[in-house]
Amino acid sequence: MHKIGLKLKKKGNIQKNGKVTKKKTQNKKKVTQRKTKVKIDKRLDDKILISDDEDIPQLIQGPLQCDISINTNDIDSGTYSPQSNESFEFTPVKTDSSEEGLKILKWMIAPCTVDEFLNQIWEKKPIHISRKKPKYYKELITTPMIDKMLRTENIQFTKNIDITSYIDGKRETHNPADRALPPLVWDYYLNGCSIRLLNPQTYMSRLHLLNATLQEFFNSFVGANAYLTPPDSQGFAPHYDDIEAFILQTEGKKRWRVYKPREENEVLPRVSSKNFTDDEIGSPMMDIVLEAGDMLYFPRGYIHQGVTIDGEHSLHVTISMYQKHSWADLFEKMLPAALQLAINENVELRRGLPFDIYDNFGIVHSDVNTPRKQEITDLIISMFDKIKSHLPIDEAVDQMAKNYQRDALPPVVSDLEKAVTVYGDTDVMVDDGKVINRVEISLDTRIRLLRKNVLRMVSEDCIRLYYHVANSLEYQGNELPFLEIEEDMAPAIETLITSYPEYVSVENLDLQDDFKKLQIADVLWTRGLIMTEYPLENIDDD
Repeated sequence: MHKIGLKLKKKGNIQKNGKVTKKKTQNKKKVTQRKTKVKIDKRLDDKILISDDEDIPQLIQGPLQCDISINTNDIDSGTYSPQSNESFEFTPVKTDSSEEGLKILKWMIAPCTVDEFLNQIWEKKPIHISRKKPKYYKELITTPMIDKMLRTENIQFTKNIDITSYIDGKRETHNPADRALPPLVWDYYLNGCSIRLLNPQTYMSRLHLLNATLQEFFNSFVGANAYLTPPDSQGFAPHYDDIEAFILQTEGKKRWRVYKPREENEVLPRVSSKNFTDDEIGSPMMDIVLEAGDMLYFPRGYIHQGVTIDGEHSLHVTISMYQKHSWADLFEKMLPAALQLAINENVELRRGLPFDIYDNFGIVHSDVNTPRKQEITDLIISMFDKIKSHLPIDEAVDQMAKNYQRDALPPVVSDLEKAVTVYGDTDVMVDDGKVINRVEISLDTRIRLLRKNVLRMVSEDCIRLYYHVANSLEYQGNELPFLEIEEDMAPAIETLITSYPEYVSVENLDLQDDFKKLQIADVLWTRGLIMTEYPLENIDDD
């Protein structure tokens, strides 16, 4: 057994109630019955189809889509249930969620290659991709989608939507304190105001799918804002952001001017800028018109401004990532912890300051060099070396990953994935208080994580599993959930993490006790963190 438990300090208990069931043979791969080969295609849940045009590629074949053979009568009647007793042939999910995220990136930046983009463009300079394919991003967001969202969802000003203007160098926000109903929103729009949607992925499933899949590649929260600008107007002042920005134009056109960072300390900044005036930013390095189907990328720190032209409106979505995801953010977590460790283990750091330190340092003495000042300086540097030797790199990286779990969007689970997860139709309450379609995990059940980055095991005051499957679609919309597990269960979690994307039988989890193997598998199953290789067999209700 891999001794990961030796790395961890303190025990905890699994916060899980309910029984752990006994071993039961899992559903087999094939059952004989007349069936026809079909592919399930849920346009909103399983895939994003960009267009029927031959020159428009598919965005993604759904999250981990696979084939299934079923009775076509069930499809026609809408009664198909993966956990029903109807026979079917199931092809297990075998793809890697990080590779699915890479496919999204390839699609977004095509025809630029990923290697070229990451090595020559990413965090270095802007790039404009003009395609002359107006339908390329069309399925992500449209003006009719926005109108429908305003009519069917409880969209609130400031929380979900901003009304903005930028006229004669003055940037203003015009949000009333109310629900954003269409007549009011469109009245602002017709009077020259821009509309900013702050979390469109909450209400538009294609954006949710894109962002939730892309974040698996970047290991960073991927967000979205959408901007609808009326003809011949501008909604925002020149500024730079603290995120990597992909501007995907879906309707109309907009003229963009992009400017290099003004100073070295504005290259890859960690906070967004103020609103600039034109005389503060100089001449643009890039002056282009973004048309429907085009993409513009620029790194954080590049000042930008966009204005609609030629009597056309503009609708684009900004896909963003890498906010507070730099080496500096890692060091901010690492250095205070290293200092505390060094203090605990080095009495020199706990000794009192020299009596004469105030006579040699400070603004009054900053230009004075004396042998005593150099002696104290050398002492400080030697003590700082002791701090460097205590850098808790693993712990700091875990804390960064914990932040990702807090920020991340919940995954989009396809219909086929529901057949092998808790998100399917298992344990259904029917008439007379009866629960049907009950299933159980056995030792020979083969399992894997729902997504590569679906959880993070962190050693704090105890061992915790942080996960994001229950996160809100709004950014940090709820508290970060976690499970506390016993120290001796940590190797089983490590087995699942390191084995992904392969399946592992419950029996082969790195634990000595079969009961605990079933227990940890059941905990992960009921929280929606794992999938089984094949649908679980229903338990007899007798």
